[in-house]
Amino acid sequence: MVPLNISDGNLDQLANLFNCQKGTLPFTYLGLPLGTNKPNIEDFLPLFQRIERRLTSTSSILCQGGKLEMVNTVLSSSVVFQISSLKLHKGVIKQLDKYRKHYLWKGSNLGAKKPSKAAWPLVCLPKTEEGLGVIDLTAHNNALLLKFLHKFYMKCDLPWVNLI
Repeated sequence: MVPLNISDGNLDQLANLFNCQKGTLPFTYLGLPLGTNKPNIEDFLPLFQRIERRLTSTSSILCQGGKLEMVNTVLSSSVVFQISSLKLHKGVIKQLDKYRKHYLWKGSNLGAKKPSKAAWPLVCLPKTEEGLGVIDLTAHNNALLLKFLHKFYMKCDLPWVNLI
């Protein structure tokens, strides 16, 4: 049980009544950092570690086209839950792009010094505009968050919309 605007005495009574432990903010719930402040870059370290593990396990067996698919399907989609729930800090998106860029051009060796074959903004352009079609995480983050505003303003029949 995590207290919000409740006295310690009442918290102890409720924790005993429900037979649960007392917790404090901030904490992680379903992989999302929750607290009273906006999460900072350090709160996303578990996400970075999970992506690093994926980087090292697969890139040695994939060709360049396979790496591109891996970036779009696995590395970009592994953060969808976070970007659909929170407005990510620019530093978090920069670090995620660094991992995706490194994987696409250099493989799993995080210490490799090979130069990139194309500028990242060009790589993120759609294929119809001569890019590689890598998902732009900033635009994706904004689009997924705007989806909630659309549901709110259209008064969709959802419990959270009805509550607000």
